[in-house]
Amino acid sequence: MTERPVLAPEAEAREEVRRTETSRGRLVEGDPALPAAPASADAVEVGPPEVAHEEVLVLDFGGQYSQLIARRIRECGVYAELLPHDTGLELIRERAPRALVLSGGPASVYSDGAPALRRELLELGIPVLGICYGMQAMVRSLGGRVEAAEAGEFGRTELTLAGDGGRLLAGLPAEQQCWMSHRDSVFEPPPGFVPLAASPGSPVAACEQVERGLYGIQFHPEVVHTPYGTQVLDRFLREIAGCREGWSPASVITEQIASIRAQVGDAGVICGLSGGVDSATAAALVHRAIGDQLTCVLVDHGLMRKNEAEQVVEAMRELGVNLVHVEAQERFLDRLAGIDDPERKRKIIGEEFIRVFEEEAERLPDVGYLVQGTLYSDVIESGGDGRTADTIKSHHNVGGLPEDLGLDLVEPLRMLFKDEVRAVAAELGLSERVVWRQPFPGPGLGIRIVGGEVNAERLTILREADAILQEEIRAAGLYRDLWQSFCVLPVVRSVGVQGDGRTYAYPIVIRAVTSQDAMTADWARLPYDLLERVSSRIINEIPHVNRVTLDISSKPPATIEWE
Repeated sequence: MTERPVLAPEAEAREEVRRTETSRGRLVEGDPALPAAPASADAVEVGPPEVAHEEVLVLDFGGQYSQLIARRIRECGVYAELLPHDTGLELIRERAPRALVLSGGPASVYSDGAPALRRELLELGIPVLGICYGMQAMVRSLGGRVEAAEAGEFGRTELTLAGDGGRLLAGLPAEQQCWMSHRDSVFEPPPGFVPLAASPGSPVAACEQVERGLYGIQFHPEVVHTPYGTQVLDRFLREIAGCREGWSPASVITEQIASIRAQVGDAGVICGLSGGVDSATAAALVHRAIGDQLTCVLVDHGLMRKNEAEQVVEAMRELGVNLVHVEAQERFLDRLAGIDDPERKRKIIGEEFIRVFEEEAERLPDVGYLVQGTLYSDVIESGGDGRTADTIKSHHNVGGLPEDLGLDLVEPLRMLFKDEVRAVAAELGLSERVVWRQPFPGPGLGIRIVGGEVNAERLTILREADAILQEEIRAAGLYRDLWQSFCVLPVVRSVGVQGDGRTYAYPIVIRAVTSQDAMTADWARLPYDLLERVSSRIINEIPHVNRVTLDISSKPPATIEWE
């Protein structure tokens, strides 16, 4: 039996979380049937978008797991958005959430500049759940005692319930494991609060005041190393906040179809395909909404992985999407000749892509909109709050299309996390290879040839090596466990011996990482027998390669890509 990769201890929790993030994808009972794509613009009935979410707002105090809280709530079938902790009270009231969740954070509630909790948030008449720092800030603001503990609690910790666990923790085991990450602890709850649990370093590890709908937990229910964390969140969402299940891939598709039709009317729409799951899903979703009004453009710069362009063309045509496949390999290679500086490579590839895309857009009549696969993580990283579009970066796989294209953006995925995009992609009928395709840089293999120019020979070597790596990783059943896996071709040569003869050939570097969102990443501990097979095949099957090495750097300090 093939071993699964062994992860670094600090990455174990993150990777286990990632493996479970795509486990839902279920249909919600009572969801309407998904609208079929109209054959043409004439068949489109334009109407207002139908938004019927009950929502929970997660206020971010800077915790490393803040995004994960929102994702876990969505996995419970309840829509959640992550907003800055200082979001205006009027905006929160306008949103009329069913509940608030206060996230963890790295600060001490007593440190200078620590994010403050506004008491008004606790007086909105809706349930509030404070997690870690969120609990400490709530307790302190209401007169409880928070102090630095003799020792912090980090990682797996034993949790013991007080009595029956109160309303929030009722029915859970009296003793259980949880995941902690804090130095300060709650020593006394505020007046009127009931302690619910304790841990070795936290005399009050959970507390509640049922009459006011205020709840606090020191541990992190959103990570998989809190085994009963999902039950805690579900209890808060269902029994305390009264949320109903209404968020699913099917509901996302239904809502976005209505929204897209209302936005674009009968205008033409263009989408640049990169080969990744984001742009493919955005294209499939827009096509489901407006049919032949959409034209997709695949700029094949010759820097994609083996057979990747053909797979994208096949996937889109199976869905009936209008597709323009521009084969521009020679054009890109001519521009890259003699260029070895990585930033110049990126710039040239990006500029040439834009020129090709502009040329194709000008050939299409009445185009008014551009589809982009912006994700919710992009919105958050750009400082957006999910409602203010002008704060969001313009994302594109090769660095951004120019503003003077004069096209308005259609971003149907901008409120979805990556795992939700994959679930929507599967619901739309995209192939398994597209749904689970690992992230790939817009400049493609051009930035994985390091220290020398990009030419046809080196692209062939790298493309074949990468294909062998992917084939063996898939055969070992590890493809979905990895955020990215790929080969790098450094333009250096070293001495080797093959067939009793001396060789002077290229090395290939294997890079495989695990991550949730690419902000941080750990190198994957691939099984030795897998590495041996990959190395042997690359050296034996690919001319001009005599050495295979493994990159064991994490991010930080390294980056995932080499350039």
